[in-house]
Amino acid sequence: MSEKLYATFDGEVLRPERPVYLRPNTRVRLTIEETSEAGTPKPSSFLKTAQELELQGPGDWSERLEEYLYDDASKLDD
Repeated sequence: MSEKLYATFDGEVLRPERPVYLRPNTRVRLTIEETSEAGTPKPSSFLKTAQELELQGPGDWSERLEEYLYDDASKLDD
Protein backbone atom coordinates (compact mmCIF):
# COMPACT_ATOMS: atom_id res chain seq x y z
CA MET A 1 0.00 0.00 0.00
CA SER A 2 1.21 3.49 -0.82
CA GLU A 3 -0.42 6.84 -0.18
CA LYS A 4 0.63 10.46 0.03
CA LEU A 5 -0.47 12.51 3.01
CA TYR A 6 0.42 15.76 4.70
CA ALA A 7 1.44 16.10 8.32
CA THR A 8 2.66 18.77 10.72
CA PHE A 9 5.71 18.27 12.90
CA ASP A 10 5.05 19.64 16.40
CA GLY A 11 8.66 19.38 17.55
CA GLU A 12 8.35 15.77 18.65
CA VAL A 13 5.73 13.97 16.56
CA LEU A 14 4.45 14.10 12.97
CA ARG A 15 0.68 14.68 13.11
CA PRO A 16 -1.20 13.64 9.93
CA GLU A 17 -3.84 16.06 8.63
CA ARG A 18 -6.28 13.20 8.05
CA PRO A 19 -6.77 9.73 9.51
CA VAL A 20 -4.20 7.06 8.66
CA TYR A 21 -5.65 3.59 8.44
CA LEU A 22 -2.84 1.47 9.86
CA ARG A 23 -2.70 -0.91 12.75
CA PRO A 24 -0.79 0.35 15.80
CA ASN A 25 2.96 -0.34 15.65
CA THR A 26 2.88 -0.84 11.87
CA ARG A 27 6.30 -0.01 10.45
CA VAL A 28 6.24 2.46 7.51
CA ARG A 29 8.80 4.27 5.36
CA LEU A 30 8.65 8.09 5.33
CA THR A 31 10.07 10.54 2.85
CA ILE A 32 10.10 14.04 4.31
CA GLU A 33 9.51 16.93 1.90
CA GLU A 34 8.95 20.35 3.43
CA THR A 35 6.02 22.29 1.98
CA SER A 36 5.16 25.93 2.46
CA GLU A 37 1.95 26.97 4.17
CA ALA A 38 -0.95 27.70 1.83
CA GLY A 39 -0.71 31.28 0.62
CA THR A 40 2.78 31.74 2.08
CA PRO A 41 5.40 31.13 -0.59
CA LYS A 42 8.65 29.59 0.58
CA PRO A 43 11.48 32.13 0.29
CA SER A 44 13.80 31.54 -2.62
CA SER A 45 16.71 33.42 -4.09
CA PHE A 46 16.55 34.86 -7.59
CA LEU A 47 19.75 33.04 -8.56
CA LYS A 48 18.38 29.66 -7.44
CA THR A 49 15.14 30.26 -9.36
CA ALA A 50 17.05 31.30 -12.49
CA GLN A 51 19.26 28.20 -12.29
CA GLU A 52 16.24 25.92 -11.88
CA LEU A 53 14.71 27.38 -15.07
CA GLU A 54 17.70 26.09 -17.06
CA LEU A 55 17.43 29.01 -19.47
CA GLN A 56 19.08 28.79 -22.87
CA GLY A 57 20.29 31.86 -24.71
CA PRO A 58 23.10 33.54 -26.59
CA GLY A 59 26.61 33.32 -25.20
CA ASP A 60 26.89 37.08 -24.80
CA TRP A 61 23.92 37.54 -22.44
CA SER A 62 26.05 38.89 -19.61
CA GLU A 63 27.88 41.35 -21.87
CA ARG A 64 24.77 42.67 -23.63
CA LEU A 65 22.14 42.20 -20.92
CA GLU A 66 20.46 45.59 -21.29
CA GLU A 67 20.16 45.22 -25.05
CA TYR A 68 18.46 41.84 -24.65
CA LEU A 69 16.46 42.95 -21.62
CA TYR A 70 15.00 46.03 -23.26
CA ASP A 71 14.74 44.42 -26.71
CA ASP A 72 16.76 47.12 -28.48
CA ALA A 73 16.95 45.33 -31.85
CA SER A 74 18.96 48.16 -33.45
CA LYS A 75 21.90 47.40 -31.12
CA LEU A 76 21.64 43.60 -31.50
CA ASP A 77 22.47 43.70 -35.21
CA ASP A 78 26.09 44.69 -34.46
